Amino acid sequence: MIAFRRLFLMCGAVASLGGCRSLGEDEVRFAGFSYSGRDARFERTIDPRNEYFNPVLAGFHPDPSICRKGDDYFLVNSSFTFFPSIPIFHSRDLVHWRQLGFVLDRPGQAPLDSLRFNRGIYAPDISYNPHNDTFYVINTCVDGIGNFIVKCRDPFRGDWSDPILLPEVEGIDPSLFFDDDGRAYLLHNGMPPGERQWNSHRALWLWEFDTDTDRVAGDPVLLLDGGVDFAAQPEWLEGPHLYKHDGEYVLLAAEGGTYEAHSQVALKSSAVKGPYVPYARNPILTQRDLPADRPDKVTSTGHADMVQTPGGDWYAVFLGCRPYADDFYNTGRETFLLPVEWDEGFPVILPPGEAVPAVVRKEGLTPDAALRPTTGNFAWSTDFSEGLDDRWLRIRTPHGEWLRTDGAGLVLRDNGRTIDETASPAFVGVRQQHTDFTAETTVVSAVSEGRFGGLALFQNEHHYLLFGRTADAVVVVRADREPEVLASVPVGAADAAKPLILRVSGSGGSCDFEFAWGDGPFVRLAQGVDIRCLSTHAARGFNGVIIGLYTGRFSGALASGE
Repeated sequence: MIAFRRLFLMCGAVASLGGCRSLGEDEVRFAGFSYSGRDARFERTIDPRNEYFNPVLAGFHPDPSICRKGDDYFLVNSSFTFFPSIPIFHSRDLVHWRQLGFVLDRPGQAPLDSLRFNRGIYAPDISYNPHNDTFYVINTCVDGIGNFIVKCRDPFRGDWSDPILLPEVEGIDPSLFFDDDGRAYLLHNGMPPGERQWNSHRALWLWEFDTDTDRVAGDPVLLLDGGVDFAAQPEWLEGPHLYKHDGEYVLLAAEGGTYEAHSQVALKSSAVKGPYVPYARNPILTQRDLPADRPDKVTSTGHADMVQTPGGDWYAVFLGCRPYADDFYNTGRETFLLPVEWDEGFPVILPPGEAVPAVVRKEGLTPDAALRPTTGNFAWSTDFSEGLDDRWLRIRTPHGEWLRTDGAGLVLRDNGRTIDETASPAFVGVRQQHTDFTAETTVVSAVSEGRFGGLALFQNEHHYLLFGRTADAVVVVRADREPEVLASVPVGAADAAKPLILRVSGSGGSCDFEFAWGDGPFVRLAQGVDIRCLSTHAARGFNGVIIGLYTGRFSGALASGE
């Protein structure tokens, strides 16, 4: 952190000497950002050529879907109301992943305006059709444009089409399956036939899909009503995927909701339209039956997708959560990877009673020091001299020009929207990928009256933390439905023109907040602040915490630090 702090101060000097465009009164300049993670789960030695850590994508990478073309694997995740949307990754060994960017990276592709935090882009499915050499991503924009498809020929170029709407397909979690004979099918979660028998009663449906017109054809076929055991009234049957194995059709789906009771079930049939017979020893993946005090605890596993390697082996990616206590986790749903075993034609990801391992053996891995780490303990920093890379997210679809980078850092302009609105505020952030972490930035400029500039830990518009400066105070604010100033200290006249270095250190459900003026000593403004309100358990929804930079209005009692 010492070298990076020097960089902050150098950037601040450049700004003060006129080495960049002058600021408007509604703008705040940041000199850089750093992040480091230090989780006990990853504090062990592994052989990166033959072992890997679970999760393979740490921190808020939910609902993974995967496909393969040749030796190349491609993976996508949900993004809900964050933009750019649907991160896409590439790998050659299923473990070491490089982000290629985003599937939806043009504002017109992702109309997320005014959507609530737990709406937006749900559960994308990525698939490759060898019959027309085309990649498809199909998913749902909940409370938005509904179910749609985007497609491209080359994910490395990222030339994904504009959304192709599917108005006939209701519900969520659509996926595509391309059969050996060239025929295509669309699966999805939808309402059951007739009346619902319980509140979360859902069904899985199958349509024929015309790849020439990108439309469904005919009438939908009911694949599964309620779940594998209708009498048990399972929660939220969803996330269907279809595969071909040894000449039979294999159907995977999630049951139990996406919290601790989450599970994955399997069925098979000799015909694509069924009937499908459930596996006698379902579920094929769950952690709900394990002791609560187990080490390296992972919960909520499910929403799996499978892929076959060129050598004929099968692997599953699925979501899971790493609580720091009870069912509290601020890192959201993450992407895990495990090999698949087959039992009488059914896939098994984990036998009953087995915990998701923290370290998994896989021969022949290809670690690449040039790749950005996606798991394990790591640290990184940026001075924004090369702009923003694909780690950085906005809240909802951004409009107008309120962000710029130059030789002296990053500038955010107050765009009139605040972090507690269902809008797109002047905020950019990165995923919290560790339970224990440190994030640091420097606010180079002063902040005008009635505004805030600094760090934000954002879970949703009702649950967040702010740490930064107003015109006359350094403040820590916590919002747990209602914002509250937890600590403040006046900005002295001697410090007002100095860079303000902000450091947040999180450990499980608590956080410390320290600041320093220029090259002065760090001062602890707040210690042991309860941040469980940022956990998915408390805030609900589906995303994890995003840590970033923010400026916006700061009015009333909060502005004065009272």
